[in-house]
Amino acid sequence: MSNSSTAPPTIPHTVWLARGRHVGSQDAAGVVRRQLQRLKDREVIDDHMEPDEDQGHDPGELVFEARWRVEGTVTVRARLTFPARPEPGSPTAAPTSAEGREWVLVAEAERAWDPRWPSPATVFWPEDADAGWDHAPVPGLRLRAVNPLPSEEKDLRRLFRGCAQDGWSVHLVVHEAMTPDARGRRPLAGLLPASLRDRVVEHRATPDQLRSVNWALLREFDFQVPRGGAVVLPTHPAAPGYDVSDFSVRSVFLDGSEPTELVDVLCRYAASARLLPEGGAEALTALREQWSLMTLEEELARERRLVAMYAEALEAMTKSRDLYRESADRANEALAALRESGGAVVPGAAPPPAGSPFQRTFGRLRDATKALRPATPPADGDRVDPSRDDDRSPEGR
Repeated sequence: MSNSSTAPPTIPHTVWLARGRHVGSQDAAGVVRRQLQRLKDREVIDDHMEPDEDQGHDPGELVFEARWRVEGTVTVRARLTFPARPEPGSPTAAPTSAEGREWVLVAEAERAWDPRWPSPATVFWPEDADAGWDHAPVPGLRLRAVNPLPSEEKDLRRLFRGCAQDGWSVHLVVHEAMTPDARGRRPLAGLLPASLRDRVVEHRATPDQLRSVNWALLREFDFQVPRGGAVVLPTHPAAPGYDVSDFSVRSVFLDGSEPTELVDVLCRYAASARLLPEGGAEALTALREQWSLMTLEEELARERRLVAMYAEALEAMTKSRDLYRESADRANEALAALRESGGAVVPGAAPPPAGSPFQRTFGRLRDATKALRPATPPADGDRVDPSRDDDRSPEGR
């Protein structure tokens, strides 16, 4: 158990993030390029670009940046990344190629994110149902679609365990009180606010699955889904303050009408203090620190910040140089005084600063000169009279 008191980072309220896989016959990067250019031509977004590798991101990554405005004045910056493909022969090479191209998308606004704003996913990806980009991080699941729950209890537990590890998506379990008609079988994503549609993974349980689903939920999360209701699954570890009663709905009417209570629960969950998922902190840092798509005003402000930073560094270097120069001058003065005095310490000569290299050198020189000093002659009272020595000789006795 960790003894660290540092709280894990949470998703900022200004940030929207998602992750998925593109599975399709078309090249994923080509699909994104065409979509961005299409929206720029229609003036839906302000601009977009594809930074080169020498602008900060890892070799092999593909990066796309786009910026647009919501509500006329609020600027949104977004960064879509295709991580580098694994090396041939590595353990992850075969599954990745078979399951499509992974993508990570992070967007940040100038103020708290509003779920009614356009989804950043549909800025980079077309909204076509067969576009192939809306496969969830958990294999076998789709965003914007109904995902039937498996019938086997062991498969249910394995699925829920995988969903708890996926902090990029919002996993919702819905139980059908009775078999719905054609309208009720449609995904609930189409009835959600725009910014939630591409992040919610809807798991649907049939009327006769309630017992097995609740058995698996009890063992994985220690709660159940209400009959005919819905519950938002927590991540692992759970977000601070998560309470299942706050993120569950007693009844969901699958008749094509707007699920007002469910929408409110999902919006509150999306706005709650949720932990950043694995890899989320790195993606957010890259958005903030490696951003390349700047306006002229932003580039000028950045250059001014760089000039100020360089000026501070130069000032610090100048002060350090002056201190070293002063120490060197004082050490040279002390050494010259030592040489002139023939090794004796000159009163009033200031030693170099304590603890400096020059003081250590001065100390070594002083110790060395002590050994070279002439022996001090004995005092008069201590001198030996040679005549007395003679008197004490055997011949003089």
